[in-house]
Amino acid sequence: MITVRDLLSVSSHKEDYTKMKISEKLKSTIRDVNDFPNPGIVFKDITPVLADPKLVKEVVLAMAQAFRSKQIDAVASTEARGFIFGSMLSYELGCRFVPVRKTGKLPFGTRSQPYELEYGKASIEMHVDAIRPGWRVLIHDDLLATGGTAGATADLVSSFDGIVAGFSFLINLGFLQGESKLIDRFGIKPHYLINY
Repeated sequence: MITVRDLLSVSSHKEDYTKMKISEKLKSTIRDVNDFPNPGIVFKDITPVLADPKLVKEVVLAMAQAFRSKQIDAVASTEARGFIFGSMLSYELGCRFVPVRKTGKLPFGTRSQPYELEYGKASIEMHVDAIRPGWRVLIHDDLLATGGTAGATADLVSSFDGIVAGFSFLINLGFLQGESKLIDRFGIKPHYLINY
């Protein structure tokens, strides 16, 4: 006789297998580029992932699944690679897409936030009408390194009285401690599909 516990166990195992499978596919597809953009940096190139439409679909569905029950009003995503999956994620979740860009790239009135990168300093901006008070906003980028960009994006969302509802990434560079920094600052565990 099959019990509810047995069914839940099988379901849980299936979900773990699916995530592991995506992780393995991503690890075998993402390419390392040494000394880019600066000496000593190993850049994680996701363009080979983008060349595989089936894998792209799996990635978007896996990312969206983690946030379907969170009542997301908008996905705020940073340029440039964050736009790729961020826009697909907002489409899949049926919510607004908010582009977060480098200073001077948006055509309308903006609000900006400075932050530190793993290899320098920068500033990002959103349009002044991008977020409404009370909106539940998912922060998305392709890669979590030190957490600087995601943290700055979350600070921008908060400055509009938006609610940071989660963090979504394709890749986490665990050795750079960005995950723990976001947890410490915002009390939210980031979701990602692959960890290095």
